[in-house]
Amino acid sequence: MKLAKSIIETLKTEYNLTMTAARSLSGGSINRAYRISTNRGEFFLKLNPTAPAGFFEMEAEGLRLLKSAGSGLRIPEVIAVEGSDGARPAFLLMEFIETGSPGNSFAFGEKLAHLHMYGADSFGLDHDNYIGSLPQSNRRHSDWITFFHEERILPQLRMGVESGRFSSTILAQWDRLAARLHQRIPPSAPSLIHGDLWGGNYLFDSTGNAVLIDPAVYFGHPEMDLAFTKMFGGFSNEFYMGYESVTPLEPGFHERVSLHNLYPLLVHANLFGGHYIQTVMGVIMQDGL
Repeated sequence: MKLAKSIIETLKTEYNLTMTAARSLSGGSINRAYRISTNRGEFFLKLNPTAPAGFFEMEAEGLRLLKSAGSGLRIPEVIAVEGSDGARPAFLLMEFIETGSPGNSFAFGEKLAHLHMYGADSFGLDHDNYIGSLPQSNRRHSDWITFFHEERILPQLRMGVESGRFSSTILAQWDRLAARLHQRIPPSAPSLIHGDLWGGNYLFDSTGNAVLIDPAVYFGHPEMDLAFTKMFGGFSNEFYMGYESVTPLEPGFHERVSLHNLYPLLVHANLFGGHYIQTVMGVIMQDGL
């Protein structure tokens, strides 16, 4: 598939990259993706003609922050990032990483635990970003429960009510559950988390090392990442064994998974509707009893 001339020209004039070939890649529902061959090697290009302001810039910042943690996880190097200028769609250019056969899941778990040891003095981040195509508020709080309530669940619930996906009564139902969150969720220091860690957002490279992609980073409760890994079936047992060899899970984690995953479930409900709406209602009603 051919790339727009505006992209080709920007790569050449701004980044000294002369493109010789482009191959469309599948896998994303929000952006278009390409493997491009250039005079300086192979690269991975994501572009989106309707990207909101700062969309790829925030993804690039997330990748850089993950890399700065020094966890041992491989993070793609950002080569170039540009917002839309009207004539040219927004794009993000990264190193191209060859996918290998299933790698060392135990080591993946260990390295994620080390990532979670990279901390901060508050929950949140110094800027907002995105989860999928939805805005993600990262206003800082000293308390995780307050952050989870005010910056994660409430914005998504209000979005759902405004769109008509949820009845306004869901806000009162959530308030009843939120009043007991301190009894349900153990305290944690703020940890750097990927923020969107499902099976489609990691891969193993040709050496078997785990690679994280498509982050929605912030400093949060590490159980958020671990719960997210179970969102669509879970990672391998070796992954969780590796994680716990570094940081054992708090008792009752498995009973808290649905509560942690209320946030990504709400994101999916707001993006796609369907059965995610009923799943959200089920979590809030059951956990709110």
